[in-house]
Amino acid sequence: MKNLSLILNAVLLVAVGVLYYLHFAPKSSAAETESINPSDFKIAYINSDSVLKNYDFFKVNIEKLESKGKKLDQDLQNRAQSLQNDINAYQRNYSSMTIGQAKAVEDDLGKKRQNLELYQRSLEQELMTEQGKMNEDLYKKVTDFLKIYAEQKELQIVLKFNPSSDLLYGGKSVDITNEVIQGLNEAYKIDQAKPKADSTAAKK
Repeated sequence: MKNLSLILNAVLLVAVGVLYYLHFAPKSSAAETESINPSDFKIAYINSDSVLKNYDFFKVNIEKLESKGKKLDQDLQNRAQSLQNDINAYQRNYSSMTIGQAKAVEDDLGKKRQNLELYQRSLEQELMTEQGKMNEDLYKKVTDFLKIYAEQKELQIVLKFNPSSDLLYGGKSVDITNEVIQGLNEAYKIDQAKPKADSTAAKK
């Protein structure tokens, strides 16, 4: 029953992984790429930990996922406690039961235990599926934004930086983290406003 909590604890680590490596280049042929002058080759980096910490999309969705996980975990614990109560009742009344009665109760408890295990696995799968979907959306939003940003700034590569990355040092002049966070949040704010605008138009 601790699996649900373990899944929730893994969410942040998995989500960080979706930003493992970001590599963007303007559309060009192989010949054109090879002819780039080294002095014109532009590289920048983002701090992925800071992006996750400050990106509103991630903060909102991870909070929803954690909240749902806690509710499902509580429901699972309630069901488990109910089963345990039935087991305790069986143990208290066992001496007054016939062999047939005891066998019937044991079979019923066995089915309830199996159903609880199936329910637990279904909850774990549900959370994992939602987590995977969130990670896919997160990766797409970040990479889509960076593709446009990189073209505008004429960047050939955008790297990821955090304590576990291979990038050991990056100067302030090539740190685009704050600009990326600001741009991502502005895009998210616009995206969130769209359904409301559509809904208002529909009412008219």
